[in-house]
Amino acid sequence: MRHMGKVNRVVKILIYSDLIIVTAFALYGPIFAIFISQQIEGGGVQVAGMAAAVYWVTRAIVQLPISRYLDRHDGERDDFWALVLGSILVSAVPFLYLFARAPEHVYMLQFLYGLGDSLAVPTYLAVFGRHVDKGHSSGEWGLRSTVVGIGAALAGALGGLLADKFGFPAVLVTTSILSFVGSFMLLMLYGFMSPRTKGGHMMRAHPPMKEHGH
Repeated sequence: MRHMGKVNRVVKILIYSDLIIVTAFALYGPIFAIFISQQIEGGGVQVAGMAAAVYWVTRAIVQLPISRYLDRHDGERDDFWALVLGSILVSAVPFLYLFARAPEHVYMLQFLYGLGDSLAVPTYLAVFGRHVDKGHSSGEWGLRSTVVGIGAALAGALGGLLADKFGFPAVLVTTSILSFVGSFMLLMLYGFMSPRTKGGHMMRAHPPMKEHGH
């Protein structure tokens, strides 16, 4: 596996951003059902299950037309803004859960979560796929999966400890803050986004800058 220092800057930013966002959401993911049963009036396993269904149904319905719309527009700038907007929407969801009191609130927030991921997930995959270094595609996808997986594993264990010691609000606020950090990190990508694409590939005069060291 290639060292992180030899990965081009775009892929590196994407990996670091995803590491922070996924790690943030892994903090409260394992305790989400407990949060609903204890903090939501009338909440329980059924509400938690319906919440997951709302997220996935929203994402399944909205993601495809958004992806087709973005594919019809040349260049990466529209992908970039969809990625940033989607990530920001997702980041707001844990904080908004502080004000949730009824199952209807949970479903609305899960809809927002699904909408945000409908914008962020396909555009992340598209931008990442276009910017991987030639001949190192598997290694860089594997690097991203490994780094993000380790962060999620550590955060999953830490989330339960934080909730037990400081309560659910602390976990939700921490999740939102970290996720916003990862989302705003994506703004550094703007200068690397190609205004033209052809057949799913970038059209740029120079390859992405490399970073070495660290």
